[in-house]
Amino acid sequence: MDKQFVYFYFMKNDPDKIRSVVPLHVAYWKNCRLNEYASGPFADRSGGLITFKAETIEKATESMMSDPFVSEDLIEQKWIKEWLVE
Repeated sequence: MDKQFVYFYFMKNDPDKIRSVVPLHVAYWKNCRLNEYASGPFADRSGGLITFKAETIEKATESMMSDPFVSEDLIEQKWIKEWLVE
């Protein structure tokens, strides 16, 4: 049974590079076709939050680490946590 995860992150201060990578970031997550996927930036554009289901924390972490924001070194801080939705 899949578990719900939350990927929460804050961006580095590099607005031009971030703007250039946003389309890759959005396409990557949509192409993952994860169960119960939802995402969006914070209103101040300092980062974002993504929720999705995965079998294990390891599989969820693999998804996070393949995010173009991560591979392009645009993330200042990031967390992935299992979320118990009630």
